Amino acid sequence: MLSTAEHKKKPWPTKAVMEQVYEKNLWGGKKGDFYSGFGSHNQELVVPYIEAVSSFLKSFDKPTTVCDLGCGDFNIGKELAKCSGKYFAIDIAENLINRNKEMFRIDNVEFLCLDISRGGLPGADVAILRHVLQHVSNDEVHRVLNELAKFKYVIITEHIPEGEFIPNKDIISGQGTRLNKKSGLNLLTFPFNFVVEEYSELLKIKDDHGIIVTTLYKLPK
Repeated sequence: MLSTAEHKKKPWPTKAVMEQVYEKNLWGGKKGDFYSGFGSHNQELVVPYIEAVSSFLKSFDKPTTVCDLGCGDFNIGKELAKCSGKYFAIDIAENLINRNKEMFRIDNVEFLCLDISRGGLPGADVAILRHVLQHVSNDEVHRVLNELAKFKYVIITEHIPEGEFIPNKDIISGQGTRLNKKSGLNLLTFPFNFVVEEYSELLKIKDDHGIIVTTLYKLPK
């Protein structure tokens, strides 16, 4: 795994954007708060998600190691960590990770500031990405998918339009989501063609903006 110092040597355009999101409360919350947005705190969205993912994590004979990629303010991660073994909570925003380290002192949780598209991720059984890829460009999505190949299971949550839409329209990282272009990610189609052994839908929730879909992928080894 790359050290934090080695990651800092790399240019991180998305890092500056995401740190600004938290510094300026662009996703809501009170001044001085670190708030990952309505979708990470609305109980109608959060409770079913935690139940679905926790059920999967508890289905194994022994506790699974988890990489929470884009852990945000950790409002959700703190619950998932309860049914995990080692839990790596990773985000690109250094100010956010420093806050999380101070606020959440949980024995099995380790917070890391890393750019998940540039390698150096710790080994784990399961990778979780919730509302992460929808914020970044197709190029970054490609690079993240390459990094996910090391995991056995990947759980990805994405916001997509309701009904027919053209998938995978490109965006500039950090500037909204594909919903603004009436698009959403379909990782199994062009240009990503994510190779999986099997996949299943863990959860689907309709909201005012579209559909939030959580998919479990089992990757080939």
